[in-house]
Amino acid sequence: MISALLMDMKLATLLAMLSLLLSVFAPPPSSASDGSNQPSGTGAQVEFSADDFDWREMVPHLLIAAGLPGEQGIKALLENSKVLRTYLANEARAECEAAKNPCAAKGDGFMLEGEVSKKIDEIVQEGIFRRHKMTIVDYRLARQPFPFSEIVALKREKQRDAYLILELADHSYTAAQLQAKYGAPQDTNIFQWYSVYKYRLDTARYTSKAVFEIDPVDGAVMRVAISLKPKNRH
Repeated sequence: MISALLMDMKLATLLAMLSLLLSVFAPPPSSASDGSNQPSGTGAQVEFSADDFDWREMVPHLLIAAGLPGEQGIKALLENSKVLRTYLANEARAECEAAKNPCAAKGDGFMLEGEVSKKIDEIVQEGIFRRHKMTIVDYRLARQPFPFSEIVALKREKQRDAYLILELADHSYTAAQLQAKYGAPQDTNIFQWYSVYKYRLDTARYTSKAVFEIDPVDGAVMRVAISLKPKNRH
């Protein structure tokens, strides 16, 4: 019963983020990055900071996921998340170094990317669930230190859209750093426990939005939610 209550509370938080993403706000920024970088190779742990994440890099993958059925769309999002792939690659490296995994004996020939993709398959198969007409995978990034502590991929049933939510692990990334990267937010809002900075990309093919939750006490970024909704073709 307690676990069910906690799940309902978590879903309430997710639904609150979705309501922000589905709201309408200001015009799009002038440019965006369409690239997607993924860690490769084996060896030392890859250094990764919150500032290495760029929500605009997920836009092409959100567009693809929006056109796929629930589980396929979720898998496409997670497979192409730079945050998740970096986290899982570092986790695999740590297991190799501790001789907990046969990869330690394979050296440079170990196919790390294949192991990461295999792990993502397991995450989707074991963690996918459906609630409130949504298909969801919610995965905790428990091995710290890492700048993010949780990743959530969502798709609404019978809707051509896709969502990705990332929770930051601590209060080390600030709203000032956020604005240095993306510029001033196109819209802001203040709620009882947090404020939000909103950004938007608007093209002929889709509308994509990013909502960053900010702690009003210390100005730290707590969470980011990204959405994409294709436009109807005439």
